[in-house]
Amino acid sequence: MSSSFFIKGKENPKSAKKGKNTVLPKRKAAGGSVEVRAKKPSSKYNEEISSDSEGESSTVPKKKKSKEEIQYEETPQEKKLRLAKLYLEQLKHEEEDKADDEAFETDLIAGRLQDEMSSALQIMQPDASEIRVLRGHKLPITCLVISPDDKCIFSAAKDCSIIKWDVESGKKLHTVHGGRKGTEDRHVGHTAHILCMAISSDGKYLATGDMNKLIMIWEAETCKHLYKFTGHKGPVSGLSFRKGTHDLYSASHDRSVKVWNVDENAYVETLFGHQDAITGLDSLSRERCVTAGGRDRTVRVWKIAEESQLVFHGHEGSIDAIQLINEEHMITGADDGSLSLWSVNKKKPLSTVKQAHGCHGDAGLEQPHWVASVAALHNSDTVASGSHNSQVTVWQCGKSYRGLERLFSVPVNGFINSLKFSSSGHFLVAGVGQEHRLGRWWRLKEAKNGIYIIPLKRKPSDPENVDVAEQ
Repeated sequence: MSSSFFIKGKENPKSAKKGKNTVLPKRKAAGGSVEVRAKKPSSKYNEEISSDSEGESSTVPKKKKSKEEIQYEETPQEKKLRLAKLYLEQLKHEEEDKADDEAFETDLIAGRLQDEMSSALQIMQPDASEIRVLRGHKLPITCLVISPDDKCIFSAAKDCSIIKWDVESGKKLHTVHGGRKGTEDRHVGHTAHILCMAISSDGKYLATGDMNKLIMIWEAETCKHLYKFTGHKGPVSGLSFRKGTHDLYSASHDRSVKVWNVDENAYVETLFGHQDAITGLDSLSRERCVTAGGRDRTVRVWKIAEESQLVFHGHEGSIDAIQLINEEHMITGADDGSLSLWSVNKKKPLSTVKQAHGCHGDAGLEQPHWVASVAALHNSDTVASGSHNSQVTVWQCGKSYRGLERLFSVPVNGFINSLKFSSSGHFLVAGVGQEHRLGRWWRLKEAKNGIYIIPLKRKPSDPENVDVAEQ
């Protein structure tokens, strides 16, 4: 028995003396009175017995003991031991119930995954006329998120502004304007390029990070500024709320990952390991996050509670985008043009598509189009990637995630700096700009800075409907 059990066992007798939260085993006597079961001090009689059964099994008549004698024959040490056993038994039952609940939840998720694994094949390529474009930012879009209820989109750009959009109407609901450099002390908002953003799974908090090493926390409903987190020594390049909590993970060009508690407006800890600027970060429900390490060419899984990390190698260039598909699999994109699928249990990619978005340049000097963004429809086989080849590409993951099949591409002119699937899977949102979100290596003058909402319609599953469609 571990020492922690002994400590917990000692706490209960104190509460018993105070009459708090302790239930002693009792039974009713024949006369309707309630008596406490007692334990004999001798090992020969070391079992719990009731007073009305005493003397019946014995051939020698014994003097019947009073209630007072039964209650006071138990020593304090025996009482502590009995209560400790009772407490441990209670813990055992609680753990069994918890295990049953987790197993049930796992079965539900597995069933849902099995139902959704064919979802990518059911998605139809949308017509160009069905794509809606929302414009409001003056400079390239760098990042975006969709509210958990799919009703709103939050976008940010190099103009340091944040805009909250209504998905159905396409109208602006709130705008947080960017400030000029040097006005940090008096301006409420960002005064440097915003590189990343995240929204909590309950839609309460919005977090944004910028080139000026700052993280800002907003009330998502009203876009009211709440807190400012400082501590990173380089641009903040990745943010993610742990699902179901208000724990925030942040990544930076300073090569560190930090953990924050937004409810408490508090810093928790810093994790180190990457050898180059971190370019992306993501997390789901587990107490862990994944990061893309830029030119150190590693993907890392950070186990927060254990304060450990797993290191993965596979890309030949800078890994610039990462997203979890589910708790066990993730997708990454790099400036070598490759797109890779990973399992958190394998140190090498399960599948890699090289030159996923083709090449550009003169004959003999071709260079692959960089993969600037990736997205995954959680717990499905559907992923998407964006580059600067004027296309957003939707892919289907193969069986056991050991392959990637291109389904279709959607024409979108510009750098696809951010991609997000809606929770329902009914649409995909692309944040587009004339420049890459992390720099100004190229500028596509013909591109328009904006938010592209791409509908994802499903093929009819009813055989009769399919026949009608074919006719």
